[in-house]
Amino acid sequence: MPARVGQKIKMTSVDELLGVPSTEGTSDIDVMMIFPFKNHPFKVLDDEKMDELVDSIKMNGVLTPVIVRPDGDGYEMISGHRRLHAAKRAGLRKIPAIVKEMQDDDAIIFMVDSNLQREEILPSEKAFSYKMKLDAMKRQGERKDLTSSQNGTKLRAAEELGKITGDSRNSIHRYIRLTELIPDLLELVDDKTLPLNTAVEMSYFAREIQKWFYEYCNENRIPRWNEVSAIRNGFNQGELTQQQLIDVLNKNMEAPADPKKLTFTERKLNNYFPAYMSLKEREEVILSLLEKWKLEQDQ
Repeated sequence: MPARVGQKIKMTSVDELLGVPSTEGTSDIDVMMIFPFKNHPFKVLDDEKMDELVDSIKMNGVLTPVIVRPDGDGYEMISGHRRLHAAKRAGLRKIPAIVKEMQDDDAIIFMVDSNLQREEILPSEKAFSYKMKLDAMKRQGERKDLTSSQNGTKLRAAEELGKITGDSRNSIHRYIRLTELIPDLLELVDDKTLPLNTAVEMSYFAREIQKWFYEYCNENRIPRWNEVSAIRNGFNQGELTQQQLIDVLNKNMEAPADPKKLTFTERKLNNYFPAYMSLKEREEVILSLLEKWKLEQDQ
């Protein structure tokens, strides 16, 4: 049964995804023998929540074991980077862990899924974690179906990821575009200074031009999506200069606001609404649809 509008999608638990038994035994492992997952996309910050976790561990210990896999003479962290960091800060020398043998792609999917269940996830974290998981799912799909086209496998993987995360396939690809941004612009997205759609448009520019956009954001204002799109479509990137970019953005900044109003004739509206609906009711429907559209664009 498809999810109703507004209904929260229950994500499959990590244990269910990879079959980790809830009664599986744990081992106490030296914290210095556990190393971060390669290219781990989730940030471990010493913020207020981390302070609370440290205090909790000092009082109660680590209640939920971390998940690791053997890696040479030590272990690679799969799930529990924040708990490991907090345990070190709390002065623990060992941490309870479940040791599990995993192939690389299984480990990537496990690591991403365990972190995506957090309440607050930054756009940059979504971007790189979605890319890592999508690439892993595509590789698994290619191995299972050697006759499938690369594009077909990519689309199926994106659709499957969307079912798990609740983001649409288009939203997933928009987030993945953020991995093409320079770090300075990506930080503006995380700070909610640079809107997602504008950042996605900037991601199609060469890194040198992205630096120009970042300098303009720092010294002037945040460009609008339509301005960035106009520069992208109106100039050859190989010929665009920084001064041309500045001139276009400054011209738009100085232009007076368009006094024209957006209006709909009654004849146009009658094509979509029954005759018995009042103007007030029609307005409420239009605003509701616009709000839904806005939420979809912000995803």
